[in-house]
Amino acid sequence: MDYKYIEQLLERYWQGNTTLQEEAILRSFYNQLASSEASSDIPDDIRQYQPLFAMEQETPLGEDFDERILQLTEDAEPQRAKMVILVNRLKPLFKAAAIVAILLTLGNAAQAPWNYGWDNPQDEYAKFHQQQADSVNMLNPIQAEADTVIAPKVEETKYYE
Repeated sequence: MDYKYIEQLLERYWQGNTTLQEEAILRSFYNQLASSEASSDIPDDIRQYQPLFAMEQETPLGEDFDERILQLTEDAEPQRAKMVILVNRLKPLFKAAAIVAILLTLGNAAQAPWNYGWDNPQDEYAKFHQQQADSVNMLNPIQAEADTVIAPKVEETKYYE
């Protein structure tokens, strides 16, 4: 038997140039080959494709195939695009800057002397006023010297006759 037509159909099938009717011819040929016992006289290069075409016949997709695929691919809620603005992109940097500021503040607070307490507010108030009075007294001699340098005393002029 001459299998030249089947070989031509197979060549066109691998190139993607077959019509639906030609593919049906190939399927029916391989289905007959599987059901008949006279497959010994068929060449091996044609027989090797039998599982491919016989398998297509055995596992049809079914009428609900499209619906099943659509159910698998459809999402319940459509995903919306998220708008990214500059403030949202810089939020991690703002957080890091806030953490650094807090750490520096706590570090400075830890360096403050903790042994000066507010045991008696009246004593502390008196010490504060004493320190101010001392600083004013210290400034007074300096201020007095500054006044003489800036505005020297004017002596009365004497007229000789």
